[in-house]
Amino acid sequence: MNTTALSLVLAAAVVHAGWNLAAKRVTSGGTQFVWLYYTASAVLLLPVTGVLLAVEQQRPQWSWLVAAVVTSVLHIAYGIVLQRGYRVGDLSIVYPVARGTGPLLSVLAAVLVLGERPGPLGLAGAFLVVAGVLVISTGRRAGDPRAVKAGVFYGLLTGAVIAGYTLWDAHSVTGLGVPPVVYFGLGSILQSVLLVPGALAGRAEVRRIWREQRREVLVVAVLSPVAYVLVLVALTTAPVSLVAPARELSIVLGSLAAWLVLGERDAGRRLAGAVIVLSGIAAIAAA
Repeated sequence: MNTTALSLVLAAAVVHAGWNLAAKRVTSGGTQFVWLYYTASAVLLLPVTGVLLAVEQQRPQWSWLVAAVVTSVLHIAYGIVLQRGYRVGDLSIVYPVARGTGPLLSVLAAVLVLGERPGPLGLAGAFLVVAGVLVISTGRRAGDPRAVKAGVFYGLLTGAVIAGYTLWDAHSVTGLGVPPVVYFGLGSILQSVLLVPGALAGRAEVRRIWREQRREVLVVAVLSPVAYVLVLVALTTAPVSLVAPARELSIVLGSLAAWLVLGERDAGRRLAGAVIVLSGIAAIAAA
């Protein structure tokens, strides 16, 4: 992978781990919390998107709107399923399972469906990343077994959605040529609009979350777009079969944060898995 793309992906991983830590602090809310941070993101990105559309040399296409609609639906599903997982399971279960399943499925689809050929070193790095994630996310755990199973289930479900939007987003910014910031800005606006019914149904919860956890809402609203726009830009110059697994440095950071900040257990396995993930990223960097 070229140096610029790798740098963008690694920066995105740091930012991504930060907003997931903030989201984990929200213990309730579900759809209402997701709507709040999508809406805040849309408000922040609206002027930027407008300016970029005005100065963009390429004329806007209807296909850009279609691409934004599809990614909006996928990202809404991602946000709701992920937040549900955080409500019933540990960050150190849901997060690594989700972030490991997503790139595994993305790499397989990129090779089998899109015809990408990342080479032996790139493939070895991708599967080292997945192996490291499995080390982090499996093993004996103290606590309620039902909560562990629920965390794994929602982690797997989130991973499947991640693979779906990763492949679609790669197609949108490369095949359809949608500018990354415009693409994410349109998607944020549509996500906010599509979630209005859920927000209205739980307006009391919306008010409570905004009153009590406004800081977390704003942190996610700012960091989530930054992380993903960095990935979208990287996808314009590097194949998805390398970008998707390289993003998973965020698993290492998220798992360490779960241990150091949230007091979750199993530090030894987290550190061992982190070493494996970092080895995989080094292989991807050399591919």
